[in-house]
Amino acid sequence: MVEKIWFENHPLKYLLWPLLWPLSKLFGMISRSRRQSYQTGKKQAYRAPVPVIVVGNITAGGNGKTPVVIWLVEKLQALGYTPGVVSRGYGAKAPSYPLLVDDLTSTSHCGDEPKLIYKRTKAPVAVDPVRGKAVQALLPLGVDIIITDDGLQHYALERDIEFAVVDGKRRFGNQQLIPLGPLREGLERLKEVDFIITNGGKAQDNEAAMTLQPSLAVNLKTREQMPVSQLKQLVAMAGIGHPPRFFNTLKQLGAEPIHCQGFADHQDFQLSQLAELASRGKHLIMTEKDAVKCTECAEENWWYLPVSASFSQHDENRILERIKQTKEHYGSPSA
Repeated sequence: MVEKIWFENHPLKYLLWPLLWPLSKLFGMISRSRRQSYQTGKKQAYRAPVPVIVVGNITAGGNGKTPVVIWLVEKLQALGYTPGVVSRGYGAKAPSYPLLVDDLTSTSHCGDEPKLIYKRTKAPVAVDPVRGKAVQALLPLGVDIIITDDGLQHYALERDIEFAVVDGKRRFGNQQLIPLGPLREGLERLKEVDFIITNGGKAQDNEAAMTLQPSLAVNLKTREQMPVSQLKQLVAMAGIGHPPRFFNTLKQLGAEPIHCQGFADHQDFQLSQLAELASRGKHLIMTEKDAVKCTECAEENWWYLPVSASFSQHDENRILERIKQTKEHYGSPSA
């Protein structure tokens, strides 16, 4: 219901406004005070010896940050760099921190997004609620650029380049701060970031348009691949920030789901829950982020749909050129 108030102008907002408005003002005061404490030096932020790139957003929920992180990692690897990724591991609890992700790491310990990034890129990935400690865990591995998955508001870690990812269709909803609206910070924060990336919808003049390009559906158990349109009696599920985005993608690809089930972002699935869903049709399809949590218990009729971020050549060039310049600065004698 809260998302209907934030993004759909639901009439319930008039009833809840007297309660949520003062809480929103309090959230803003605390947020600004915390940031100022780092800006003024009252609190000490960690400065890494290599460039740090933050990929985040100013709204609550998923906007497509992880595909951007994967795109950056793959592009930088192709250029000969050794990027590493840090994350707080949202929704997970590790036995100890910092945690270096590997093939055997459980998503319950590292989180779904860090595991997905590791599986797709094989780049070093470290998880720690204190991202500076995650960075320090990666440095002995020879990484020369750090990318943080989320963390635009994690001012305890200094950064060189900031990306803010925006849902191009929902944008900023009612443009109010949490909990009255979806904003983590005010819209003025976007004037300070280096790149605004718009996921879907129509990009504005100062924004880089990103599209998510789906590939063939992949079977979780057999690794078979086929067009999603060929999967008949399809049941779809998505535990991401905005599940309808995934369901719309399936329909655009010619799939005809007989049932679509959305879950909360980072949902911890129960086997019985998935089995019941799968029983409603002949095939079950999910996002790649959901799939990293379901591989071990997968049945032969379970599939996932990989998607990859794509940018215009112009935007790709200007993003990578900025990163190259920043890296060269770190390698200069005056850095």
